[in-house]
Amino acid sequence: MHLARHLTRYHAPTRKCTSPVNDQVAGIGQMVVPGTPRNCLHVLDVLLNLGSGVKPELVATDNALYSDMVFGLLKILGYNFSPWFRDLDEQRFRRATMPGVVTGTYGPLEDIARNRVNLNKVVTHWPDMLRVAGSLVTDQVRAYDLLRMFGREKRPTPLGQAFAEYGRIAETLRLPAVVDPVDGAYRCQVRPAAHRAGVLPQAGEGTCATTSAARSTRRTGRRVEDQLGALGLVLNAVVLWTTKYIDAAVAQLRAEGHEIRDEDIARLSPLKHKNLNVLGRYSFIASVPAAGARSLRDPDATGLDDDKGDDGAEE
Repeated sequence: MHLARHLTRYHAPTRKCTSPVNDQVAGIGQMVVPGTPRNCLHVLDVLLNLGSGVKPELVATDNALYSDMVFGLLKILGYNFSPWFRDLDEQRFRRATMPGVVTGTYGPLEDIARNRVNLNKVVTHWPDMLRVAGSLVTDQVRAYDLLRMFGREKRPTPLGQAFAEYGRIAETLRLPAVVDPVDGAYRCQVRPAAHRAGVLPQAGEGTCATTSAARSTRRTGRRVEDQLGALGLVLNAVVLWTTKYIDAAVAQLRAEGHEIRDEDIARLSPLKHKNLNVLGRYSFIASVPAAGARSLRDPDATGLDDDKGDDGAEE
């Protein structure tokens, strides 16, 4: 699952939305949040309000939705939090030493693992940390309120410091996979996931914010949520429609004898949208859907729209 950034044009300047996306590039939820720069405070609430679906195996995002406390809370709740670290030179490798326990060396990381995790804070507050996790899972408290309380006035409370230290353990365990010079599987998995989360709002703005009426002027939270839900439904329909036609195009090209490599197919994106025209008014009347799909256009024909660059993916 990937966490998309906010839709800057679709909503009023004082509101943003955060939308998680699964690995099929389909939105699986959304949340309207205040227009503050601390989007990371809402990450947990978005995850915990996904409903009864399958629990995400991996949560990928970029630096904007990352903090040590968020890392710690996600870790204790059992989420595999995998942010894309853009500024690796600012990341710190840490070592942990249990009181009274002799630890070995850190091998190639011995010289760079200079910072230490304060395990005493984690051990001291562990019972309270478990209570916090239980309160979040049972929806007794909002994660946003907890994080604000833990980091009040940029002075973390003792419990907030414990979660931050716990998050630094998880962060340090993640960093070797990021910098691994031999095995790039982690980078290949997380970077495209974070990229997809970033381009989904572009598709939303391009598809549904092309008219002045589509730009939300409604300040009521409930109405904004309704608009956001409608936008998510439209985007999922666009992704499904585009995916079906991309699959049909690939099948036709292969039937014609063209060589289509799997690594090229992996770079195709269902978020292209310049071929869609959403201007006007629509009425939906129940009817029997037409069988089959429209025939594909001739790629050599003139006048085809070039939507390269919609989402940063190559044709």
